Amino acid sequence: MKYVRETLAVAQRILLELWRRQRSLIFWALFPVLLLVLNSLILQERTQVSLGVAYSNALPPTLVGAALFFSCLGGSVATVVAEREQQTLKRLFLSPLSGVSYFLGICLAYGVIGLGQTVLVYAIARSQGATVEGSLLASLLIVALSIAAYVGVGFVLGTQFARRTEDVNALIAAFGVPLMILGGAFLPADFFPDSLLRLTRFNPIYHMIEALSGVAAEGLTLGEVSTHVRFLGIFAIAMVVAGWLAYRRMVQVERQL
Repeated sequence: MKYVRETLAVAQRILLELWRRQRSLIFWALFPVLLLVLNSLILQERTQVSLGVAYSNALPPTLVGAALFFSCLGGSVATVVAEREQQTLKRLFLSPLSGVSYFLGICLAYGVIGLGQTVLVYAIARSQGATVEGSLLASLLIVALSIAAYVGVGFVLGTQFARRTEDVNALIAAFGVPLMILGGAFLPADFFPDSLLRLTRFNPIYHMIEALSGVAAEGLTLGEVSTHVRFLGIFAIAMVVAGWLAYRRMVQVERQL
């Protein structure tokens, strides 16, 4: 119970801080909405399908390929860097708060934000005639694995490569934008040449998009997209573990300063 209470307290503190500032929350809401509308209109024009079908096809890359990337990965990086700059971590060392609770609290906070974006994107797509073909639970599983993967990567980048708040934008742009493009977040992977298609097999964003597209847009089962889900599951677990180890290393360094 101690870890549960501490985890919830950390998550609540982060969410309250974001709520007071509101700017980040507003942008994280506007970005997927605008991207969903633009992607849907482009797909409708280029493929000559109905607006509802266009929204159904645009939903997966918009959500897991772009929206969750900037909120869960970019947000976790920014939080870790800001906590270090503001000396919040040093104050936490003087409290009985455990490192496990702090790590899980940040994961939970951005998980809530990611689920909020998911509800928003699904609601707008459904309002425009989109249909969710497959199992809702399967879609939520893919979204949850995507959130876990992004937050884990965010901890690795935030603890090991970013030292100041100014580093965050450059780091996200240099690391993330090429992966998003190669993963099919802005351009369908079907348009890629063979040389790039071979690289997409190692890109977790590609597997996120393919898994959610198969389940939500095409009505496939988890078994039929098992290759993508398996890759995503292994990657998510590996990144959460790597994020925890990176966080532990950062704590040890901060204690010595």
